[in-house]
Amino acid sequence: MKETLNIALIQSDLAWENPVQNRLMFTQKIEEISQKTDLIILPEMFNTGFTMNAAEVAETMDGDTVKWLGKMAKEKHCAIAGSMIVKEGGSYYNRLIFMFPNGVCQSYDKHQLFTLAKEQEVFTAGQEEVIIEYEGWKIKLQVCYDLRFPVWARNTSEYDVLLYVASWPKPRINAWDTLLQARAIENMCYCIGVNRVGIDGKGYEYNGHTGVYDVLGNSVLEENPIEEEAILYAMLDKSHIIETREKLPFLDDRDQFTLL
Repeated sequence: MKETLNIALIQSDLAWENPVQNRLMFTQKIEEISQKTDLIILPEMFNTGFTMNAAEVAETMDGDTVKWLGKMAKEKHCAIAGSMIVKEGGSYYNRLIFMFPNGVCQSYDKHQLFTLAKEQEVFTAGQEEVIIEYEGWKIKLQVCYDLRFPVWARNTSEYDVLLYVASWPKPRINAWDTLLQARAIENMCYCIGVNRVGIDGKGYEYNGHTGVYDVLGNSVLEENPIEEEAILYAMLDKSHIIETREKLPFLDDRDQFTLL
């Protein structure tokens, strides 16, 4: 178990519906990472941008982008996480891939589909909560719009980190900032949100605000918010979680319920 987890968060613009160009871009950015890193996090639909044109750009789990993730994780000896469009069994999923350094991966399918963009008409919603165990840390995976629904993130399994990857637009960025902080406080965990920047193929603008918050809702990043392309670094400390939960045992008083 690692007492600390070193994270690199890549906040970037994305080439619209161009997986080859995006893989090349992220390869270069990953090569630029200058600090010791256990986990690299990319935005939502990092290889295409947030598109509903799934039939044209979807890949399978043995496609080029998953292979690329495995290659990069092995070369850099760290885990890499980011979401992409995956076709499986005749359905499309907005799937968050968590690739381990040994090339093995686990995945989470976005549960709350973004109805304003008619995501539910193209994609199938995931129904399973996924908690990754990595280097002695329990990391719960979430995608973008999931952030607005606290019940789906509720910490009933003593996880340490809540991880969101997103394409969250500039006009609603205040909600992004506020809800990331709230999820950290109410679940007494680290909460990470990696967002993109730039303008996508539909004309929507994104301004980053990638964030990392500790158990008390304090920002872990030295600079926050950042609104341009950047590689950001954060160190998560397991003792902060343990000591704060022991001193302030608020999770002991949480309501008991079951999701149907």
